[in-house]
Amino acid sequence: MTSRVLFVSSALSGSPRQARFDDGGSLDEGGAARARAAAGALPSAAARVLVSPSARCTETAAALGLDGAPAPELAGLDVGRWRGRSLDEVGAAEPEAVGRWLTDPGCAPHGGESVQDLCGRVARWLADARAVEGRTLAVVEPEVVRAAVVAALDMSAGAFWRLDVPPLTVTELSGRAGRWNLRLGRPLSTPGAG
Repeated sequence: MTSRVLFVSSALSGSPRQARFDDGGSLDEGGAARARAAAGALPSAAARVLVSPSARCTETAAALGLDGAPAPELAGLDVGRWRGRSLDEVGAAEPEAVGRWLTDPGCAPHGGESVQDLCGRVARWLADARAVEGRTLAVVEPEVVRAAVVAALDMSAGAFWRLDVPPLTVTELSGRAGRWNLRLGRPLSTPGAG
């Protein structure tokens, strides 16, 4: 049995453009337009479609023409009291805390979830996903894609920050025989584009 999970990273909202921790805001018009333009580029057959609960992911899925089930276990990283604040703002107020957070995956100075906890949560979801026959398509936050790659390749959570996940890209995991293979970062392009 082969399982496939295609993670589609969300389109942009204002938060990432402003180096701001996600504030739960909607897609900006540019991100929504890019998602609508990419709607025909996704593989057509999926056994199930899942969507991270953020507004950005829900709106990306809708713009892509997907009707997916909410997947709270694939929620983005909970950054606690830093939510909605800019990295510059938090860095100026709490430079040591930000430094620890970026270098120690087990650290959660914001009172939310650590990177290590996120990676563990996504790894548990992947273990369950391996038992699903066919293709799962999941529209998720970029940090969920990072955590999935860390888990699939059995990497240290310290590698998390070294993985870049552009918006509206597909990262595919195919699993069989107790392991995952990785195909990363295929951009969703508009139909007919070369």
